[in-house]
Amino acid sequence: MNLLKIGIICYPTYGGSGVVATELGKALAKKGHHVHFITYQEPVRLDSFHQNIFYHEVSSLDYPLFHYTPYESALASKIVDVVKFEKLDLLHVHYAIPHASSALMAKQILAEQNIHIPFITTLHGTDITLVGRDPSYLPVVAYSINHSDGITSVSSFLKEDTYRHFSINKHIEVIHNFIDFSRFKKTNKEHFKKAIATHGERVLIHISNFRKVKRVEDVVQMFKSVIKKIPSKLLLVGDGPERTNVEMLCRQLCINEHVRFLGRQDAIEDLLAISDLFVLPSETESFGLAALEAMACEVPVISSDAGGLPEIQIQGITGYMSPVGDIESMATNAISILENEDTLKQFKANAYKQALNFKIENILPKYENYYELVLRTATPEYSI
Repeated sequence: MNLLKIGIICYPTYGGSGVVATELGKALAKKGHHVHFITYQEPVRLDSFHQNIFYHEVSSLDYPLFHYTPYESALASKIVDVVKFEKLDLLHVHYAIPHASSALMAKQILAEQNIHIPFITTLHGTDITLVGRDPSYLPVVAYSINHSDGITSVSSFLKEDTYRHFSINKHIEVIHNFIDFSRFKKTNKEHFKKAIATHGERVLIHISNFRKVKRVEDVVQMFKSVIKKIPSKLLLVGDGPERTNVEMLCRQLCINEHVRFLGRQDAIEDLLAISDLFVLPSETESFGLAALEAMACEVPVISSDAGGLPEIQIQGITGYMSPVGDIESMATNAISILENEDTLKQFKANAYKQALNFKIENILPKYENYYELVLRTATPEYSI
């Protein structure tokens, strides 16, 4: 395809949408596209210089009249500025709120100046399944999605959930999340593992933002059953509102000496390298990127069957899925994998093989093809 100038609008934090948007931008830049990130601070995953990557900071006026800074207006203005002076071909906004409405506003402003800029909205999860359904946002979210020139979602589950809860009259293209295997891969960290599991215990790991929807207490309850059968250690990675409750539960169950709270970690691939099993009992997952990252590092997954997880997992092959809240089933399945070395090795190999289907080299062309489609079919001007 022709090389493009692409504007990417995303949250710059550790959240899944920001990570995916940044990694996508980096991969596009390596292919020769010029990628312009437009957000309020440099994305955390922009950790190295590349000649084809540009960053444009959105600054908001700090004025006493504003109880809340009007970021949406500031973002729209910045988009207009970057499109005009960098001559962008396309905008790709990640996470609908407020990025889709800001892109739509910018498009309308530019149309009055005879500049046409198509934009694609990628739906990532809570912008649809949680926040977007709130009456405070729902009409604007639906309107902005319907007036996007292209719409993608990270899973078929999220696509159907969007149609179910919003009046969307346009096609939604499913393009799954991806893995960069140059980062997420099995590495030899045996010295590190011996420091955690000094007597050769199995290592289970959970990574999340410790919100209620992640059901971290289920991880602890499941681990209590596992440790009765198999000597194990549990690594809890991340932080959030439920952490204190989880710590108290570990003490109540008298298993705290076998559990390590590691807080937020950047190099999670090093922790996955020493893990034998990844646990994700979430109430809902729009995709399950954390589980896929684990599988890329040859770690089988015990999870719920919620949301997009069945699009990643293969039941009884890469791990096991159970109904949400079925702690007993999850514990039984975990023990069945961990109690036999040959079984564990097979599940690890299966997890890695399945993860290969989601390597970035497979997913990136799907985005490039979709960009070309949108550029061919987008309406040349917007009627107000």
